[in-house]
Amino acid sequence: MELMDKVEKIGQFLSICDELVAGSYITAEGKISEALREIAGCRELTNLFTAVTDGFDYPAAKRAYLRPRTGTGTAGRVGAYLPAERQDILAFVFCLFVEIDAGTMRMNDLLLRYFYVDGSYTASYSVFAGRMIKPFRDIVRECFPECGKRGQIAVQRKRREEALAQFAALLPAEQMRVMGRDLLEEERVAGEEIFSELSAATSRRDIAEIRALLAGYRYFLRYINAESRESEELFAVARSF
Repeated sequence: MELMDKVEKIGQFLSICDELVAGSYITAEGKISEALREIAGCRELTNLFTAVTDGFDYPAAKRAYLRPRTGTGTAGRVGAYLPAERQDILAFVFCLFVEIDAGTMRMNDLLLRYFYVDGSYTASYSVFAGRMIKPFRDIVRECFPECGKRGQIAVQRKRREEALAQFAALLPAEQMRVMGRDLLEEERVAGEEIFSELSAATSRRDIAEIRALLAGYRYFLRYINAESRESEELFAVARSF
């Protein structure tokens, strides 16, 4: 898997985990399903969870770390814990996600049995997210430091550079197509000025100016009735900067 693809896929998985941590119990089951699909679609994540679940005894872990309690008060009804070892935390929460996704464990039942807080699903889910999902997410993030903010910024920068290079390659052909038309003198002067400024802005990698010039260029194309598939490709590339 190329680095850019890896960073993007793992970043998407971590974003879903962020949404689970900050989100609501109402959307949690759907988000857990999304997280599992991201794992299945990413070789690096699949390898990680294959490794940590190899030999992991989930039924025994459930008995050890999910213990429904009775009693009054917040503390008396929360009976969920995480294993001490980092790889076991990953395996345990992953298996819990799989069980929730399969429907053998319903989110409402999970919250009532192991994370009950004052009769509130919202408060109970907050405890579940903080106690289970947040540590799980943080460990995955630490496993892939190259996929953190710096890695994502690097990927975004590389994508922008690739888009700028593609734009620069398309620009001369677009100029030849438009300027080769039968134009009035004032139209030719305007076109030459637009292409000159676009070329200069592209060389400077001035994305803001390129976009401003393209806004005017679109109206110019409409004015001379020269919109085409080629011009739309140029605009599409610019939108990816």
